[in-house]
Amino acid sequence: MVLFGIFVASAGADPFEVYQTMYRAAFGTSFSWQNTLVRAAPLMLTALCTALPGYLGLIVIGGEGAVVMGGLFAAIVALTMPTAPPIVVLTTMALAGMLAGGVWLMIGGALRHYRAVNETISSLLLNYIAIALLNHLVTSTFRDPESLNHPSTHHIGEANMIGVIPGTDLHWGLAFGIVACVIAWFLMNHTVFGFASQIAGGNVRAAQVAGLPVGRLILIICCVAGAAGGLAGMLEVAAIHGRANDTLNANYGYAGILVAFVARNNPLAIIPVAVLLGGIRASSGLLQRTHELPDATVLVMQGIIFLVILFSETLYGRFAKLQKQGAA
Repeated sequence: MVLFGIFVASAGADPFEVYQTMYRAAFGTSFSWQNTLVRAAPLMLTALCTALPGYLGLIVIGGEGAVVMGGLFAAIVALTMPTAPPIVVLTTMALAGMLAGGVWLMIGGALRHYRAVNETISSLLLNYIAIALLNHLVTSTFRDPESLNHPSTHHIGEANMIGVIPGTDLHWGLAFGIVACVIAWFLMNHTVFGFASQIAGGNVRAAQVAGLPVGRLILIICCVAGAAGGLAGMLEVAAIHGRANDTLNANYGYAGILVAFVARNNPLAIIPVAVLLGGIRASSGLLQRTHELPDATVLVMQGIIFLVILFSETLYGRFAKLQKQGAA
């Protein structure tokens, strides 16, 4: 808070007024709350892309690629079913999006298991490949000729759009995000699979000696994590945009990394952290209009939070090491 206040002051704005504006824009009214929750929904899902592999000690940052691939293939599948009932189309879109995201993130897991390629680097590079593939397909094979200045696929059809929760402007993606976090928490804390993953994450060699299939665990958990990101991409298409284009590359995957780190990979803690970060992102427009601060101001705040977390983790690790040496 102090570091961000210094940054805001250097830009010529009053930090206290900026914080008041951010609170008002994020949580001040019912409309603000709904805007915040709409932005929080995909963050819950993309945070799982990092949180779930974290149980295995993996640092996967490929949520952005999973979102892009999930949204792209969900839209393509919908366009191949022009006469199917909406419930069939939406179900198939969800399955296609989850499959695309799962396979995409599992590539990084496979590279880690079979070729010892660092999963952080491979998942990051896969993000750029996914974005390049999206841009290629929406400007060539699947482009809608009427999308002149903003290359996109054809619209999936209003009948195939996910509606809003009655009495609100919130789409059902919020419910999907919350349910996914609850299921992930149960999976990792109350099943044999979750127990095995935590053992492997704590000590890989001990897990291998105990006969645990570490390689299979890596592939499965990366696939499940990617499926969450793919579902987020599908919801962006089916609930908001109605088509696949570069709006899928909205940095939800990268913001999800921050959510997972703040929540310490706890799926239940992801829910309130995603709401908080969603509120920060929702305040960018009002900050620009009220204080003439650029949209990137909230990105600076996200970056400061991330750096503070990394610094505190490093400091805590060094302190624990010194304390252990002193006790010895």
